[in-house]
Formats: sequence, C-alpha cells, structure tokens
Amino acid sequence: MLAIAHACAVVGLDGCIVEVETDFNPRAQLPVFSLVGLPGSAVRESRERVRAAIKNSGLQFPNKGYVVNLSPADLPKHGPAYDLAIAVGVLASTDQVPLAALENTVFIGELSLDGSVRHVKGVMPMAHTALREGFEQVYVPLDDAAEAALVEGIEVIPVATLGQLVEHLYGLNTISPYRMAQVALDELPMPDGLVDFADIKGQHHVKRALEIAAAGNHNVILQGPPGAGKSLCARAMPGILPPLTMAEALETTRIYSVADMLHSDEPLMRHRPFRAPHHTISQAGLVGGGTVPKPGEISLAHRGVLFLDELPEFGQKTLEVLRQPVEDKIVTISRASGTLTFPANFLLMAAMNPCQCGYSQ
Repeated sequence: MLAIAHACAVVGLDGCIVEVETDFNPRAQLPVFSLVGLPGSAVRESRERVRAAIKNSGLQFPNKGYVVNLSPADLPKHGPAYDLAIAVGVLASTDQVPLAALENTVFIGELSLDGSVRHVKGVMPMAHTALREGFEQVYVPLDDAAEAALVEGIEVIPVATLGQLVEHLYGLNTISPYRMAQVALDELPMPDGLVDFADIKGQHHVKRALEIAAAGNHNVILQGPPGAGKSLCARAMPGILPPLTMAEALETTRIYSVADMLHSDEPLMRHRPFRAPHHTISQAGLVGGGTVPKPGEISLAHRGVLFLDELPEFGQKTLEVLRQPVEDKIVTISRASGTLTFPANFLLMAAMNPCQCGYSQ
C-alpha cells in the first residue's frame, strides 16, 4: 500500500516541500527498510528511530518490506526533521492512520525512541514554505509551536508524542491549534551583554559620533588606548538604534531559526542583534559556509551591529571578504552543489589600539 506524507527541507533561508512516499509490501520474504532520495547520515538513521518510536508508542511495525522515497530525489536531505513524516507514512501504509488525514498537511519533527517529538531547527521557514505552497496545517514539535505560529495564515498543531498524533488524526483527543499571543516590540528590557547608552559617563564626543552613526546607519571605527571604553561604547550602540519593525523582526528570526539560535521561550527576535566574533574567526565563520551552507556572523548581525574588536588582529583575507557584503548588503556563497544568498545588512563597528603596544608613542 502506498502512502504520501509531506515534510520540508531548508535550503539556505528558504524551504522546499518534500514528498515522503512510503510503499509497504506485506508479501516481502525478508524484512527490509529502504530509504532513497539522497538522504544524509541523520536521515538514514531515522529508520531505527522510526521503528523504535512506533513500537514504543504501542503501535504495530510489521517486519516486512518498506520503501521510502524522499522527493525531489535530486535534493540532498539533511537533519532529523523528516522523522515524523516518515513515521506517519509508515503508519498510513499499514492502515494505522487514515490516508485522508495526510492531505494538505506538513509534518515536521524529530522522533526519540520513546515516541516523543523533539525540537528541530528551521521551523519558521518551513512553516512559511508550507503556507506558500497552499498547505492548510503543519504539525510541529511542542517546543517549536510558538516559532511556527509567527507565520500567519496556517494552522499550527503542536505535537508532544507520536501516540498523541495518531489519536488526533483519528479524531480522538484532538489537539487544539496553537494560538500566538500578541507580541509587542516596544518597552523591552536590555538583553544580556549589552549596555544602556545612558550609563556611559563622559566620552561626550564619542557618544555624539555614535548618535550620528546610528541616525544615518554609518559604519564606525573606534581608536584609543586600552581601557578607554571602546568596547563599552560599542555594546551600547544597539540600544540607540531604531526599534525593529515587525517585518525586520521576522526577517531576523528567520535567520536565527535556520542557525538554531532561538530560545523556545522567546521565539521572536525583538532586539537588534549584536555580534562580536573573536579575531581568530575563519572566513567561513564570518561570511557563512560549510558542507551545508549556514549563515555566518555577518548574516547573524543582519539588521543589527557587527563589532570587530582588535581589528588589526583579524587576518587580511578575513577582512577582504567583508567588501562585497558591506557594499551590497548581501553575501553570496557558491559551492559545487549550488549558490545561496544570505542577507547581510549590518552596521559595522571596529575598535583598535593606536599602535601594536596599545599606546601611541
């Protein structure tokens, strides 16, 4: 019997709907579970997680033949976010879940061996892709429901366990859709690690320069001896920038969702980001990259401040890669597998000593 569920892959900051086609052969002589469609290591391991989760949830997993195809087959699949869709496909192909419940629905989540549904990264862009492709519902882990609910126009169902999901699909003990509380972006407390601009005593010329830079979104370089307060002034800069609009907050949240840097109790980025990488950072760490390209520090600083302390200590090639992002406000990462573009509209701040010893002679 053939069953088709839907999951979602994250490519850069965008999503791509993946059809999870499960074919169950009850006449197979040998038990086999084949997973095809360019699955990565974490996806291939889902076979064992799905088998254990189904059995430990009190459901049946017949030891026969299964073929699971992740379509489009030419798109590499990475991460454990396909576990829930694969499990639902297996249950539907063995008549343990109604096929009609899989229509217009996307399933996102990692399964633990006891059947509980765990957090995955990139839930917000996945939910946005599901809405764009015309899906009506998205099932997500309970911890990620608030993040998915930031996307208006699609029904978000929080799932705690696989057994709870099966009961819901049969209409027993239905799960209520998650409702997002009203979010306010004003009158927010100062986040940890930052400084209130009003707490800086003296330095009137520096504060005036920072006010002008904040008003015009100008880049800033601070030069002075150690202890002059360069880093202190830089950490106060986000506090005098204009508050994030809702569109900017959602745009920033999308980046942090893909980077898996959101807190479950604070799914929306309500402050302008402040990033201060160490001078030993690599080029890939600064602009983004990796086997599966991920946002770098300049994209994590999007709509906020990127602070380079001890500027002369950074490698020349590392600084050279900042030219194009500073001018174009985007960064393009090209690999043999394709090209991705990440946003990089940040205010650049740097600090340095007058000379190598730290003090001008």
